[in-house]
Amino acid sequence: MPTIQPRVPARWEVGLIAIPILLLHLSAYGQLVESVRRYPRGTTQSSTEQEGGTTPTGSGQGTSAPQATVDAPAAGTVVTAPLPPNPATSAAPVMFGSQIFTGRFGAVPFAGFNPNYQVTTGDRISVRMWGAFSYDAVQPVDAQGNLFIPSVGPVNVQGVRNAELNQHVAVQVKRVFRATVGVYASLAAAQPVKVYVTGFVKAPGLYGGLSSDSILYYLDQAGGIDPDRGSYLEVDVLRGGQVRAKFDLYRFLLEGLIDHVQLQDGDTIVAYPRKHTVRVTGEVLNPYIFEFGKPRITGAELFALARPRPGATHLSIVRKIGAERRSEYHALAEADKVLIEDGDEVLLTSDKYPGTILVRIEGAHLGERTLVLPYGAVLKDALSRLNPAPQANVQAIQLFRKSVAVRQKEMLETSLRGLEVYALTARSATSEEAELRSKEAGLILQFIERAKTVQFRGQVLLGEARESERTLLEDGDLIRIPEESNLVSVSGEVLFPNALVQRPGTTAKDYIRRVGGFTQTADDSKIILLGQDGVVKDADALPMAGDEIIVLPKIETKRLEVTRGITQILYQIAVSAKVVLGL
Repeated sequence: MPTIQPRVPARWEVGLIAIPILLLHLSAYGQLVESVRRYPRGTTQSSTEQEGGTTPTGSGQGTSAPQATVDAPAAGTVVTAPLPPNPATSAAPVMFGSQIFTGRFGAVPFAGFNPNYQVTTGDRISVRMWGAFSYDAVQPVDAQGNLFIPSVGPVNVQGVRNAELNQHVAVQVKRVFRATVGVYASLAAAQPVKVYVTGFVKAPGLYGGLSSDSILYYLDQAGGIDPDRGSYLEVDVLRGGQVRAKFDLYRFLLEGLIDHVQLQDGDTIVAYPRKHTVRVTGEVLNPYIFEFGKPRITGAELFALARPRPGATHLSIVRKIGAERRSEYHALAEADKVLIEDGDEVLLTSDKYPGTILVRIEGAHLGERTLVLPYGAVLKDALSRLNPAPQANVQAIQLFRKSVAVRQKEMLETSLRGLEVYALTARSATSEEAELRSKEAGLILQFIERAKTVQFRGQVLLGEARESERTLLEDGDLIRIPEESNLVSVSGEVLFPNALVQRPGTTAKDYIRRVGGFTQTADDSKIILLGQDGVVKDADALPMAGDEIIVLPKIETKRLEVTRGITQILYQIAVSAKVVLGL
């Protein structure tokens, strides 16, 4: 028999065979890329597509809306979701109820024990029997709502409550085995269902879950109620076109109450359009936009949700009636008589006048440190309750006020803005001059930044005793009683800032020489002499006990305007804050 030699294919024939294989691999790779693109990590493919269909479930339009499907976390893990906007700090008004849907409900399905759950077709029931007859199996409930137990027959469990399931099955089994067989039956898992979510939600569609899941789970899967259009007061569950249950999400948010409805395949959750709204701001704990089921409510009904702060006294209402805009103003005590309509804007204010003020006393004082005085009290009223220490210098009383410190800060910022304009708008004739201007401007800007950090004391210069006693006091004023002193302080641009014993007949420059003299950056013509009461004295006057000598730095710039501006600022800071800055 002749031997048949196998024919070796030519190279071109091998290439023809390899081409279909290569095309098959490229097609599979393209499908993989498309699958990754359409179903990124954390999303699931719809059952229709898994079965080979091309129509997305729950759409009916040929393209699928993005579904907020979240994989169920493992036990013991913490579900993280974005925090809802804070209505007190948010630039845009926030709808009350929108804080519910941030992904936390949709991330955690409910598969726990629900005693009111009713067994339905498709549920899996674990049945165990022991004694004269042994049986252990997990059975699904068939289309007729029955379990088939060997030697017993069909046992109907359709509609039986989860809490009564074991007793119901045991009664049916004991009709056959009497008391010789023990029975234990429990619901192994709730039935997986697919529910339509539609209406005024962010992403209407068909979403999967368990029949035991709350409607909050499915609403959260759909992105939650649309806060600009949807209603939190009217959400219905439809079955076969009929209303199965109605929900008010405010009831859950405020009272923690929500009905548990057993869902079935094909049920529809509908969020209806938003009803009447009122916006509340101001002195309230809940500054939200609130929704109401009726077009007109009382102020008391509104504030049961908004919760006014203890200091709120009045409410103002802005009504938008057609093209008109009207305003009303009422006392908060009459809120139950005030009617608020759809679209109104309500502002709660704290309109109070001070009945008393608090004044703090510090320094050489032996009495109470905080005084409660009637509104309109003057300095004389506070001094009448003063108990000065033996070393107190009552003639040099100092008064510090918060409003004055704020005003001093504002005046400094005004001066700094003017100086900044001068520094940045200078013109130069040559490139060398421009470079010098640039360096000088940099130093000035650094000086401005340091000057902005200075904290002012807010001292009020009292002047003559009779005039000062009639000075009105404000809430939060600080009265300081300085102690008698025989020292003169020297600070600023001197070599060794120090405090020296006061000597009669000694001039300011004599004290400066005793602490080492001026520094190289000092301006010997800019010497400030401050009295113990804060009054600026003539620099040529003889310093008294308790006075302070401040030497300002020398300012060297090419522009007269800048020199004047910096000198003025330095003087202002030195007198008001007792701080010396230099370039």
